[in-house]
Amino acid sequence: MYRVEQLIGGVWGAGGEGGELTVHDPADGAPVSTVPVATADEVAKAVEAARGAAAEWAATPPAERAAALHRAADALTAAADELAAATTAEMGKPLGDARGGVEAGIGTLRQYAELGPVRGGRTLHGGAAAIDFMAPEPRGVVAAITPWNDPVAVSCGLLGAALVTGNVVLYKPSERTPATGWLLAKVLDSGLPAGVLSLLTGGAEVGAALSAQEVDVVAHVGSTATGRAIAAACARTGAKALLENGGSDPLIVDAGVDPVWAAQQAAMGSFANAGQICVAVERIYAHRDVAEDFVDALVERARSLRVGPGRDPDTELGPLVDRRHRDHVHGQVTAAVAEGATLRVGGTLPDGPGAFYPATVVSDCRQEMTLIREETFGPVAAVVVVDSFSEALKCAADSPYGLAATVLTPSMSHAQRAWRELPVGTVKVNAVFGGAPGGAAQPRRGSGQGFGYGPELLDEFSTVKTVHIEAPGGGHW
Repeated sequence: MYRVEQLIGGVWGAGGEGGELTVHDPADGAPVSTVPVATADEVAKAVEAARGAAAEWAATPPAERAAALHRAADALTAAADELAAATTAEMGKPLGDARGGVEAGIGTLRQYAELGPVRGGRTLHGGAAAIDFMAPEPRGVVAAITPWNDPVAVSCGLLGAALVTGNVVLYKPSERTPATGWLLAKVLDSGLPAGVLSLLTGGAEVGAALSAQEVDVVAHVGSTATGRAIAAACARTGAKALLENGGSDPLIVDAGVDPVWAAQQAAMGSFANAGQICVAVERIYAHRDVAEDFVDALVERARSLRVGPGRDPDTELGPLVDRRHRDHVHGQVTAAVAEGATLRVGGTLPDGPGAFYPATVVSDCRQEMTLIREETFGPVAAVVVVDSFSEALKCAADSPYGLAATVLTPSMSHAQRAWRELPVGTVKVNAVFGGAPGGAAQPRRGSGQGFGYGPELLDEFSTVKTVHIEAPGGGHW
């Protein structure tokens, strides 16, 4: 049982007058962590304290800030098993996947520690007797509101980039993974000056109170609805909104691909972390020439997945984060079946404790179904049969979201068409996951705004000052 504490103005255990909430293990319902709920007044005091620490941290040499991140990465390496276990207990992610998320966070901290000190400005060429340049500066106070589905990796991206560029951070982890956020904050705080990092905990009301404060950036990874509320709050305060929000990522299965291989890719994209991944495969457009064999192989793979609690090392499919979310997923599946889709496997609520939901394959879907149009965020593979690659591209582009897309094709010309025509931030060809380090996705439409990850994220947390200096009286120095 974890007892979470807040960190405000360099003091652990501060605040929490708003009451307490309890997080339960989604595998069996057992209580996992208790967390204080920050009041609006405590949020305001935390922002005020952060503002007081901002100038000194901004003036700290970039190499020293980078060294602090390297120390944090070392400490996170030592605490990796504890962080992974907390993630699994709070949101159900299989332990191996949770450990992978921690390792990704460690790598991200080290990446930003290396990139931060070598970032420079730009020299401008003006008059011979003048000096002109553009210099990056920290924005000031950053509010980071992070999700539950990959809490360590995502948090390390936002916190690492914000801190190394000289910003102070108010960190609000999801109310579904507060102990994970608390443990991570303790690791980071151990190598930082007091007041540079604060931790505020609680539910949506705490995030809303933080977004309404006079901060300089609100960085949020989570749902589209919350992201839009944050953008509206930032419009009122003048803060910058940096958002990675919901998605309904398509997978195109082109004619000529091996249907069994394509099914393995689709299963990985749809069922990994029980479908609770920002760039999970949510809708599949399969060419009629391969659709039947593809769906048969996908059903077979769904049936073979080993289901169990995340702490079991053999588990391939753990529970959803909670029963409320499971009801949302199941509601979309049952609605699609009622509208004429065919349930090939799964799609039933299991007996027993926890928030488990089976790997589900639904075929004969249509573009207008909610299961296709909206984000599901569960272990559901929804298949639409198309007659051409052009039709698949048209359907894949027809979405209110624009996060990522995957195309499985043996045709280089189709691959070229796909990355040029799909209106999303990331296009992956012949692999649902992967990519070179440093990729900086830029979501579109309802999926958000601004760069996430990569070197470009450092620019998102910076502002630029243009400077012109010349000798007095128009003479020479």
